[in-house]
Amino acid sequence: MQSLTKKMSFRARVVTGAAAFALVGAGTFGAVSATAAPSSTAPSAAAAAQPATAGAAASDAGGKNLTRTTHLTLDAATKAAQAVLDAAKKAGQKVSVAVVDRNGTTLVQLRGDGAGPQSYESAVKKAFTAVSWNAPTSELVKRLDQAPTLKDIPGTLFLAGGAPVQAQGAPIAGIGVAGAPSGALDEQFAQAGAHALAE
Repeated sequence: MQSLTKKMSFRARVVTGAAAFALVGAGTFGAVSATAAPSSTAPSAAAAAQPATAGAAASDAGGKNLTRTTHLTLDAATKAAQAVLDAAKKAGQKVSVAVVDRNGTTLVQLRGDGAGPQSYESAVKKAFTAVSWNAPTSELVKRLDQAPTLKDIPGTLFLAGGAPVQAQGAPIAGIGVAGAPSGALDEQFAQAGAHALAE
């Protein structure tokens, strides 16, 4: 009986220690989750952890410290990229396409059959450029007359073929296309990708 008491006492200490560790860890990430029944001191510990959460800080500041963004899903990005390749194939062109998110991170990149090796990287840069300025790259090319150093910004390519994707007037993604004989065709295919998202 005494060894059973010692075992239970050891188990009780393990459970209590694990619950305390979980409570401290949960406070760090802004959510409290415990499987053990709360003790009389647990509510005060949970209440102490609450003010440290981002949600509590936002309520106190009226949400002034937070911003919400909209992101294109992977399925939508893939749909747009495939629409680009379909439009290019229909026109007898071999292109590469890239879809980047609002931050310029590549979501989907496809190189069409027979597309030139230079088209792969160019498509990414056009997509990045379009989302960065929330404008088709054919329009951005015109800005180089007034600000020629724009082309020196890393990761950009001021050639026609990039189209922004917008939600409520704000950019959420960019589609870049490269490989057709003209930038106008590249951009036409990029627009086909953007239009596919509206369907």
